[in-house]
Amino acid sequence: GGAVAPPRERPWVPSRPEVVRHLDRAGLLPAITFVFSRAGCDAAVSACVRAGLRLTTTEERQTIREHVRARTASIPADDLRVLGYWEWLDGLECGIAAHHAGMLPTFKEVVEELFVRGLVRAVFATETLALGINMPARTVVLERLSKFNGETRADITPGEYTQFTGRAGRRGIDIEGHAVVLWQPGLDPVALAGLASARTYPLRSSFRPSYNMAVNLVGRLGRTEARSVLESSFAQFQADRAVVGLARQVRRNSGALDELAAELTCEQGPVSEYARLREEIRAREAALSREGANRRRAEALEALSRLRVGDVVRVPAGRRSGLAVVLDPGVNGHGDDGPRPVVLTVDRQVRRLSTVDFPVAVEALGRVRVPRTFNPRSPQSRRDLASSLRQVDVPPEQGRRARERAAAADDTELARLRRALRAHPVHGCPEREAHLRVMDRHAKLRRETDTLQRRIENRTNTVAKIFDRVCAALETLGYLRGDTVTAAGALLSRVYTEQDLLVAECLRDGVWEGLSPAALAAAVSTLVYEPRGEEATAAKTPGDPGLRDALTATARIAGRLRDIEAGHGLDFLRPPEPGFAWVAFGWASGGSLEKVLTDSGLDLTAGDFVRWMRQLIDLLDQIVQVAPEDSTVRGVARAALDAVRRGVVAYAMSI
Repeated sequence: GGAVAPPRERPWVPSRPEVVRHLDRAGLLPAITFVFSRAGCDAAVSACVRAGLRLTTTEERQTIREHVRARTASIPADDLRVLGYWEWLDGLECGIAAHHAGMLPTFKEVVEELFVRGLVRAVFATETLALGINMPARTVVLERLSKFNGETRADITPGEYTQFTGRAGRRGIDIEGHAVVLWQPGLDPVALAGLASARTYPLRSSFRPSYNMAVNLVGRLGRTEARSVLESSFAQFQADRAVVGLARQVRRNSGALDELAAELTCEQGPVSEYARLREEIRAREAALSREGANRRRAEALEALSRLRVGDVVRVPAGRRSGLAVVLDPGVNGHGDDGPRPVVLTVDRQVRRLSTVDFPVAVEALGRVRVPRTFNPRSPQSRRDLASSLRQVDVPPEQGRRARERAAAADDTELARLRRALRAHPVHGCPEREAHLRVMDRHAKLRRETDTLQRRIENRTNTVAKIFDRVCAALETLGYLRGDTVTAAGALLSRVYTEQDLLVAECLRDGVWEGLSPAALAAAVSTLVYEPRGEEATAAKTPGDPGLRDALTATARIAGRLRDIEAGHGLDFLRPPEPGFAWVAFGWASGGSLEKVLTDSGLDLTAGDFVRWMRQLIDLLDQIVQVAPEDSTVRGVARAALDAVRRGVVAYAMSI
């Protein structure tokens, strides 16, 4: 027999407690470790406490305890347990803390204060700590050189690396700062050196005109002067600077096109005509494919609208493909986007899906009873229901390729083009493929040049063109009349939110008239709340009938505005998101923090809850200021403000 190779050892990566111990022994504390995950930050603190790390003396622990009690004395006692107060305090007394956006603002401020005083010596933070907070450390630790950017995991940029490591080195205390990057499999030292040595970073403008900005600019300057101001913006400067390089490439392409045109000769006949026939065949095939896709989309939307709770379906596409059971058909409240069902997959994940996940019609393959007591946040509930799902006997998946090929074969226009191609003189030329390769290069280069020309045209006066389209949309809706701001435009000019136009339209249409304070808070919350990442659950809607009507009307207005935006080449507004309505309604109705967070079905932290409530309060306050005087909404919005601004929310607003 041959020799057996020894098993390959797994690469050793130090644990978080081991890293802190090493930094402590080396005299490199206080330190900030960037983790890029809220859950990772909390888990790191728990791991260090469980490992027995104690970075404070008895006297320091007493000082920490007194400081925390003084700073949190105004928080209602009933809320402290819900906020994870005692676990947070245990970590602080050990000199260890997390810092991320999911924490209560007061908790974050206490961490910052104790860190600056040297009482907290190890902080695990997300990237929010790298911006806008004066909290220098002796050492900064980066666990990874990549982070999730909302869509995918991407490498951090030189600018981000400098921002993170810039926390290292305390002025007047340390003569130098230390940046530590933990070794991970695949770490490239050369790439790390490039990050650390980069000194220039690209600056890109994210500026674009908004509806509120447009009515304010027109009201103060008029359209002509406003357009001139926007043409002087940094965003337009960047666009114009890129045009120089594009024009140079167009000139090079034009010379190459002339050279290729000289090679396009054939004794049998015109190559361009033969190539045009081939292109028409491709275009016809593509058109047939699109028609089939549109038909399948319509069938898919119709099929989704027929789903019921408990239906077992096969998700045909995307990362969530496979069997799933419907928890909520998601038919209501999503406007023209179509149903967005919430399902439980066989791997026990609760996800909200969309038409993107169903490119073809879906049908119920079976039924599973979903208990009335099913709780999507309960691992046991998900496990039991997934087990029932796996026991359902479903038929095998059917293919569609044969039907698509048959549809193409029956098309008379496609058949005519193919006959014309075979009858063309160039079809029998022995050098036909060589001619066509030259023709393909010529056509490809022509398309590339045309694209460059369009980019040049689009980048010239880009910002001003967007402004023109915004003004045209506002004229369609009656907010502008030439250089005149209408009464509706004056209302819009005082609404400052990403959903400014939708807020103004809801006020104009009176969809919030007659609502109770709690219902108004819930309705307005749909215009501020945005769920994090891919986590979703069934959007629970309070049973208030007026609120249900208001949410339906809001979704209808949002769909109409999206149609108007599409007609003017704009895409500013997003659909209302009802996920926070239950929380806003419950809190404004006087519910306790524990009950509101538990019953919501959302994975909300205290920091998330307070952040969304603060944004809700800001928009409610704007509604108080801008709602028409003859409207009941103004008084109800004021009452909603009083109902929401209480308890931990009021405390967070007061600091």
